[in-house]
Amino acid sequence: MFTGIVTDLGEIRALHQAGDLKARIGTGYDTSGIAIGASIACDGVCLTATALGEDWFEVDISAETVSKTNLSDWAPGRRINLERSLRVGDELGGHIVSGHVDGLAEVIAMSDEGDSTRITFRAPEALARYIAPKGSVALNGTSLTVNEVEGVTFGVNLIPHTKTVTTWGQTKVGDRVNLEIDTLARYVARLQDWR
Repeated sequence: MFTGIVTDLGEIRALHQAGDLKARIGTGYDTSGIAIGASIACDGVCLTATALGEDWFEVDISAETVSKTNLSDWAPGRRINLERSLRVGDELGGHIVSGHVDGLAEVIAMSDEGDSTRITFRAPEALARYIAPKGSVALNGTSLTVNEVEGVTFGVNLIPHTKTVTTWGQTKVGDRVNLEIDTLARYVARLQDWR
């Protein structure tokens, strides 16, 4: 489990296709404190550390994961949001995030509002019903509050701090982002379906 509070900006150092996709990710984390088999959210995707170096870790990415996320857009040099898994006693500053991406949202508009940036996304129709104003979503692993929803579009505001400590400062219209809907919204919708 994760919180959607990004704690490091990683960099894709190498990609290698051999059966599954293997990625080497540069990190500022102290890798001596990462165990082989540890879960790390990489742009919101829960991946398992399979090898470690002084300032990097490797992950294996299945074809299923590549097909459901924006990891097919990864290339050496790309920056990604990282978060270590939640430990008992950690502060829950965002919301409960599983790292299981539900689909891809597309950035369709961006505008500055004061020092903040408002970004509008188009969600897949099947997921739009789970997104509510003032609810939470995880986008590329970042816990964000939804401002407004209209049909399959929704908007969020990014403050300067978020744009600085995550990859959101590099975002542009047309980008595909990993979308994980709020776990509570999923269960509420499921309960309503049973009625």
